Amino acid sequence: MIDNLRQIYKFLDGASNVQSIMNVLEEVFPLNAIYIYDPTTESLRDFSQSWMFIKSKELNNTFQNLKNKKYIVEGKYAYYALFNNGQIIGMLEFSEKLHSKLLEFLELSIFCISLKIQNIILSERMQKNIEFHDSMKNIAKIIETQYETNYIIPIIGEMIDKFVSDHLVYIFIDNKLVWPSACNDEKIFELIKCLNNNSEYILTPDKKIGLFPLISENKLLGCIVTKGTDSVLSEKEIEYLEQLSKQAATTINRANVYAEILKHATLDALTGFYNRRQLEERIKQEVSGAKRQNRNLCAIMIDIDFFKNINDTYGHAAGDIVLKTVARNIKLQLRDYDIAGRYGGEEFVILLPFTKLEEASMVAERLRKSIEQCKIDISKINNDTHVKNISVTISLGVHQYNKQESEEELIENADKALYEAKSSGRNKVVTKE
Repeated sequence: MIDNLRQIYKFLDGASNVQSIMNVLEEVFPLNAIYIYDPTTESLRDFSQSWMFIKSKELNNTFQNLKNKKYIVEGKYAYYALFNNGQIIGMLEFSEKLHSKLLEFLELSIFCISLKIQNIILSERMQKNIEFHDSMKNIAKIIETQYETNYIIPIIGEMIDKFVSDHLVYIFIDNKLVWPSACNDEKIFELIKCLNNNSEYILTPDKKIGLFPLISENKLLGCIVTKGTDSVLSEKEIEYLEQLSKQAATTINRANVYAEILKHATLDALTGFYNRRQLEERIKQEVSGAKRQNRNLCAIMIDIDFFKNINDTYGHAAGDIVLKTVARNIKLQLRDYDIAGRYGGEEFVILLPFTKLEEASMVAERLRKSIEQCKIDISKINNDTHVKNISVTISLGVHQYNKQESEEELIENADKALYEAKSSGRNKVVTKE
């Protein structure tokens, strides 16, 4: 038995995650599941299945009974208590009753098993703390480089969703839902009306809905809402959400200020292309001139392929470098009188006056090859990975203006061609007559 104990201690020492612990224990015992007690929800969580909540009354009763007995057999299952400093923290579930030798072996090894499980829990919590601080840094970077709320808010929503993954997350601005696209709980809309610029966070009595106001410069901008079906917010999750809400409020407020300023500007601060507002003005001018003078005009709609993956993998600062580099390469391929604008996010629009569809397609292909061959240096801002250079590709949709079209239809048709390029494989040019 001593040799067996040494062996299980050795294997447990090498276990680094939940699954590896399960694998070690299943070699020795008829282990079915590991349950850990969550004091916040006063219920059990399945340690082996992403901490899924277990609401079974029978299992919770078994857990309570194990406070007085280390080992219980109930029906076809057997249970053994996990302890920490004399307090029960969870239990092991076995698919059959343990015979005497196996039970004796478990009694000798349970301290090591409990300790290893606690270490894994602590490690996961530490990792979550690290991810939280990384998200805070990413939001801070967004403050410095982005001013479009349509771009910022989905990023913030996705970041928050990582820390309350068993809750639905909503972002409201000016009492209007802006992320995601739908919320069907009328209770949330009623609760939002209770918020003001002095509000602290609000929890419903059952602790399943949390409202975290977005307040900046003494102004209520909106709120972040979390909704759990079976789960309630833990104290740590509330702490995360409070900090994220404060940082997000600062980000959104600055974006609003920048947006107001940029209404009167013409250039996109990140790429140097025309901003969306000025681009729309130039489209109107070029369409009007093409119609009046009976001259050719083509539009190219461009999208950076899998741009979200770049942000997720290397961070948003790396995403900004990609946008700048792509824009710079596009500009080098254009004529002085061609018009380039940032349409939004990672999308660009190019207007080619005095250009037929065949010629525009050649320009688009030249742009595609230029970006495909470009190596983008992210070494100065990406210290967390050994990757120094990355490559990206673009998809392009090309359309030639005809006199029956409005300026909106010109862009819509180019966008349809772009959609076809993306849906048929990306990194290609598609033209639309």
